[in-house]
Amino acid sequence: MDPGFSVDEIAPIAILMDELRSEDVQLRLNAIHRISTIALALGPDRAREELIPFLQDSVDDEDEVLLALAEELGRDFEEYLGGSEYAHLLLGPLENLSAVEETLVRDKAAESITKVAAVLNQSQIEQYYIPLLQRLSHGEWFTSRTSACALYAPVYGKVGAPVQDELRRGFTQLGSDDTPMVRRAAAKWLGSFVKKLSKQHVLTDGLAIYRRLQGDDQDSVRLLTVEDLIAIAQQLTPAEVKDQLLKQIRQSVADKSWRVRYMAASHFNELAEAAGQDLVRDELIGHYVGLLKDNEAEVRTAAAGQIPGFSKLLDKEVILLKIVPCVRELCQDTSQHVRAAVANQIAGLAPLLGKDATIEHLLPLFLHLLKDEFPEVRLNIISKLETVNQVIGIELLSESLLPAIIELAEDKSWRVRQAIIEYIPLLATQLGKPFFDEQLGNLCMSWLGDNVYSIREAATVNLKKLTEVFGVEWAKVQIVPKVVGMGQHPTYLFRMTTVQAITTIAPSLTLDIISGDILDTLLQLGQDPIPNIRFNVAKSLEVLAATFGNTPEGKQLIRQKVLPILEAQKNDQDADVRYFATKALQQVRAVEAT
Repeated sequence: MDPGFSVDEIAPIAILMDELRSEDVQLRLNAIHRISTIALALGPDRAREELIPFLQDSVDDEDEVLLALAEELGRDFEEYLGGSEYAHLLLGPLENLSAVEETLVRDKAAESITKVAAVLNQSQIEQYYIPLLQRLSHGEWFTSRTSACALYAPVYGKVGAPVQDELRRGFTQLGSDDTPMVRRAAAKWLGSFVKKLSKQHVLTDGLAIYRRLQGDDQDSVRLLTVEDLIAIAQQLTPAEVKDQLLKQIRQSVADKSWRVRYMAASHFNELAEAAGQDLVRDELIGHYVGLLKDNEAEVRTAAAGQIPGFSKLLDKEVILLKIVPCVRELCQDTSQHVRAAVANQIAGLAPLLGKDATIEHLLPLFLHLLKDEFPEVRLNIISKLETVNQVIGIELLSESLLPAIIELAEDKSWRVRQAIIEYIPLLATQLGKPFFDEQLGNLCMSWLGDNVYSIREAATVNLKKLTEVFGVEWAKVQIVPKVVGMGQHPTYLFRMTTVQAITTIAPSLTLDIISGDILDTLLQLGQDPIPNIRFNVAKSLEVLAATFGNTPEGKQLIRQKVLPILEAQKNDQDADVRYFATKALQQVRAVEAT
């Protein structure tokens, strides 16, 4: 627990208290952030006797300060009090913070209480924690009762059977509270609590609490019970799920509130896995199709995000009969968000359907989505093509999709163009040199002149990856002449791109290519009238020195050609050029010294 400076340098408790009482919020906040340091300076005895009582009375403050205090007390603060045997002392100030009006403060206080509970022994829990929990659970204001809901699960497994009975009764009471905010908190934390219960108590107490909350008249409560449903189902056998939860499953997926149906759709895969194969086949497939066809676009979007995961639980024939027709409809959906969700997930069906079915049923949908008017839809399809490639092979993929991909390479959305660039190396690996050179070579070079910087940057990285795929000899013929040629372009943008491309791809090339084909152009650009180009040349020369300066030939080349231009740039009229030239010279001399 070394604070990083001596105790003599730490302000005494009186100064801290003055800062905490200051009218300046920032001063009080800074003092709270130094609480652990002050506690260390005071020592365990004074920290317990003076600091903790002081903090317990410090709840009438700005929310920002209280939030910081709640967080600090959860950071192993018991070690400043003498260890875990005194950890229960932290419960006092945290209990007060758990009842304040601001939700963020209460949530952080409850989180810190949970951390404290982890180091308490059974005696401390029963003597200090349980009474705290009872006070919060029966608090006059709903704020304390909402905080209490989060505090049952952390200690349930650490107490004896009589106290566990008491805890189950307490949580049941919170689940029936008159205030919707408390019932909402109970629904939020019921899943965590249920996971601590024995099977017997899940079937009695857990189910009773859940059913009451799942039938609540507030949809903000019901939507939180979807995760509770999954937690309970995971504790039961498939037969018990069918007997005990089937009615609630039907109610959740067909709830009158779209927000509840949205939650059911978002978690449908987890629910299906917990329910078991028989219930999926007999019941859940119909409910899932219903969610995919829901009236609300948000629900369809959430359900579409579950397509591959849920389909893994089905036979191929069922996927073709039930899921694929829905997917086909969703590809035509009026909502762009729905189509984007489908585009992001549809490729996941390819491994499940196999080559022939993918070609017949999915490829037409890929082509349709690649031509969608919204960039995100196209982007999502492009980013998942590798999955399809693994199923149907590059020949069919390129034959079907390459024309669309080439069209997208000039898409008006730069994000789509960037996605295509990032996919090119993979495509190149599969297509081979001849096909690539014929179909995509010029395309890759055209991106270097794009008017969006991110595209030009991605294009240079793309060239480096292609060099690694096809080899340096290919790069010498196909890339280097075109990059060097751009260095003579009258437009500043193209000359700058030449420098950046050389900097990026140089480490993948050989010294012979650098010295014979590239360096002269780079040195010429070092005298360019544009300062930005000149200092980027200095940065590029620094990279070359670091990459090739470890051989006698490289050192000789640097000494003969690189040093003179950097020495000249060191006296350049532009400050940035002088800075980067000086920095590069330091690198060059360091290389020479090795």
